[in-house]
Amino acid sequence: METQHVYTAKQSDAHGHIAWTEVEDETWQRLLTRQLSHLQDKACDEYLLGLERLDLPQDHIPNLQDISRVLYQATGWQCAEVPALISFDRFFKLLSERKFPVATFIRRPEDMDYLQEPDIFHEIFGHCAMLTHPAFADFTAQYGKLGMAASKQERAYLARLYWFTVEFGLLETSQGRKIYGGGILSSPQETDYAFASQVPERRMFHLSDVLRTRYRIDVLQPIYYHLTDVNDLYDLAHIDIMSEVRKAQALGLFPLPEAISH
Repeated sequence: METQHVYTAKQSDAHGHIAWTEVEDETWQRLLTRQLSHLQDKACDEYLLGLERLDLPQDHIPNLQDISRVLYQATGWQCAEVPALISFDRFFKLLSERKFPVATFIRRPEDMDYLQEPDIFHEIFGHCAMLTHPAFADFTAQYGKLGMAASKQERAYLARLYWFTVEFGLLETSQGRKIYGGGILSSPQETDYAFASQVPERRMFHLSDVLRTRYRIDVLQPIYYHLTDVNDLYDLAHIDIMSEVRKAQALGLFPLPEAISH
């Protein structure tokens, strides 16, 4: 995760406040307003309930302390202010401590539709609402603990698990298809594509397959994996994931699928 940064994160003051510019607050407002109009019939109920609990301001970027208070009351999580990108060691350690890393920068207006570095809108709007749900919160914390103890090679397999759940996870429920992955929920294009397009594959979640499925960060996803219920993540957190990682290593990766570029 340590590489050259396109963006520079802002530092909070002694009171936890960040001096956002008028343009940055306007960018938040545009992103929030645009994405809210996409989600009501597509996001899972657990996400929408979490979003309601967060009560995000529409006209300015929220204070991380306000988000942390809601998360801590719900599931014991807090936000951790971080630079644009952090090391894997720090990432896993924070998650294991129920601290969700939030990069304190927001995309420029010219990057409204897509950027590779996760910004504060992606982290708060995409992920923090789901962290109010116990199963999602427990799975994410357990994931951090596994990553702390894993080797570099094992972490590459764990990254695929995170990608196809926390970032790009779908549900196929009795009420139809729903979205819970933050990488989808924070992107209008990916939301519509993942929910309704006939182009991508949507596969039932099998841990071994997920661990062996490669992905790219610069394209619309050609493959999504779906659970049937958010509570499935609680069950997933309590199985021997590392044993499955070792099996996946022995079997090898699937071929890289074709993808539609952003």
